[in-house]
Amino acid sequence: MTSFGITNGPAPARLTVGIVSAGRVGTAIGAALERAGHVVVACSAVSDVSRHRARTRLPDTEILPVADVAARSELLILAVPDSELASLVTGLASTDAVPRRTIVAHTSGANGIGILDPLARQGVVPLAIHPAMTFTGHDEDTVRLASACFGITAADDIGYAIAQSLVLEIGGEPVRVREDMRTLYHAALAHGSNHLVTLVVDAVAALRVALEGQELLGQELIGNEPNGLAERVLQPLLSAALDNALRRGPAALTGPVARGDSHAVATHLRVLEEVDPQIAAGYRALSLRSAQRAGATSELLDILNERR
Repeated sequence: MTSFGITNGPAPARLTVGIVSAGRVGTAIGAALERAGHVVVACSAVSDVSRHRARTRLPDTEILPVADVAARSELLILAVPDSELASLVTGLASTDAVPRRTIVAHTSGANGIGILDPLARQGVVPLAIHPAMTFTGHDEDTVRLASACFGITAADDIGYAIAQSLVLEIGGEPVRVREDMRTLYHAALAHGSNHLVTLVVDAVAALRVALEGQELLGQELIGNEPNGLAERVLQPLLSAALDNALRRGPAALTGPVARGDSHAVATHLRVLEEVDPQIAAGYRALSLRSAQRAGATSELLDILNERR
């Protein structure tokens, strides 16, 4: 292995990898790196859940204290929540736990490499490598990494080459994110993914009320558990809407707001209010944003702004 753990070829050499900690993200990335030929030699795990996850996903990996994980690693993955990252980095730096020339990569979306400065001053190679996907803690996480994009930030061309190679080896697509744009990058991802979940769950809740008691003979009853009839009704519609939005942009917008149908929108707000005022409030807010994009009439905008 040459300096900083890279070879003269397009891919990194086989690296010994350490992971802090054995959460959903860390173990998924560790499993993906092992599939690519690297060796996860150690990880940290505190809770019973994380220790079980480590043993299941990384059965040949030792579970060790954080300092021991760092000491054994050529590539150290810091896969802790954003709120814990700064204190972890400070602690590692204050104890000189990370050898010089170690590649240290965190998986935070909101942070660039600046948060790694205490370690960078000690001679490590700082990287920010964020998988743009959600993690469930199940085996599909590692599979999904192979089709995910990764937001990468590095200090120099060597760092970008390492980050790019690691992501490509996993099967993902590296996307360069400027240091000063990491927060905006993360906000965009959170807005799209987190709020989509809230939108879908609200739509399912309203649809369950609309369908309950109307089940056909032999059809499952409407219940509160996920993956039921209401979800099956919405699934093809939502999949088509998402696909159209990603392929066609604002032109994919359809429905009463896009048509400027003020009466339909007002009626929707009334019946949703009867089911759950908070769902109605969400509908109003998203309809207003849709109306703004669609160049809606003043009548519709007045309804959505409650100027009636």
